[in-house]
Amino acid sequence: MTSTLSDRPPRRAALRRVGAADADLDALLDYTANPFDLSGPLVLGDEPFVPIWAEYLAEADAIGVFPVLQRVLHQLRFPVRDGISQTEGYRAATRRGDLSALDADGLFEGGLQLVDPDRLRLDLHPTPAGRIPVLTAPVREDFVALVQALTRRNEPTPLPDSMGALMVSGYNNWDRVRRYREAWEAAGGAGSWTDAFRELVPRKDQYQDRFILLSEGRYSAVPASALGLSESDWIQTSHVIRREHECAHYYCRRALGAMQHNAFDEVIADAYGILQANGTYRPDWHRRFLGLRGDGRLPEEGGRLWNYRADLSDGAFAALARLVDRAIDGLAVSLGPAGASLDDDAALLRFLASRGLTEWADTALEHDSAAQAVS
Repeated sequence: MTSTLSDRPPRRAALRRVGAADADLDALLDYTANPFDLSGPLVLGDEPFVPIWAEYLAEADAIGVFPVLQRVLHQLRFPVRDGISQTEGYRAATRRGDLSALDADGLFEGGLQLVDPDRLRLDLHPTPAGRIPVLTAPVREDFVALVQALTRRNEPTPLPDSMGALMVSGYNNWDRVRRYREAWEAAGGAGSWTDAFRELVPRKDQYQDRFILLSEGRYSAVPASALGLSESDWIQTSHVIRREHECAHYYCRRALGAMQHNAFDEVIADAYGILQANGTYRPDWHRRFLGLRGDGRLPEEGGRLWNYRADLSDGAFAALARLVDRAIDGLAVSLGPAGASLDDDAALLRFLASRGLTEWADTALEHDSAAQAVS
């Protein structure tokens, strides 16, 4: 449900219950607003970019993933280095699809350098919002290089160790533009290509793609020993959590109309990933992934929740951490053995998104109050 002014008083009360100061309430009310619209269809079909990626996948089965993607994703034709995004050749390739600055091999300064490109994997993964391409880089250095190339304009921007996945949205795929132009010319398109291209620009579904980048290390940089798992089991489980976490973001963005870089989105996506990978909800895992201690203190140094602080003050962030901790208790009540039974992935995601952080925290409070009344 999308938050409205009418839900602010109960959310204000919930924030006070976790110790939010009056001076921080407005910022926290804005931060914890629920942006999701649950009125649309439960499931969606594939987006227009999927058939093209199905072709890439078929070709990759024959010649390898990296050669195919380096041909169609122009950023992979360039290395990662300081200042490359300001060169004319880079701007021409990534902004206009002009590859004239490349060498005879179709690369610029040797192209993107990976440690083990042969280990890249490409899949079309089904979700309730349609299939989405998933590119997995088992070698950490290769994941970092791909993120820097595809989302950081090939600049060597450092990534936090806890970051192991990313959904790339609004990617301008010049291979799709090229195909569109070829079809336009074959149909005897009237006027100039410049005019036709200008008409294409607003139709973003015709040339913009979404895909997921995954690493294959420990989820949230949590060691296997902390969860009582073997290293091999944890790496396998981490991959599923990471993939399904990003698929939850994809569903929220496409089916529910919003994707935010904040704690609520991460709580939803982590809970969904845990359930998909483990079969049951593990609040202890959830806290560990976010760096929460379960005792009201600030998250551990390097914990993922720090990545979603935004511009909250010290006091507001401390209250947010306590709110998230209580929300996890609320999820445990609703998703535990006596809680909701939701075998359908779309229904589960909508259930997770149907209450904001304050509502999930109040679910825990209501459960505790009912238990005390019984005792």
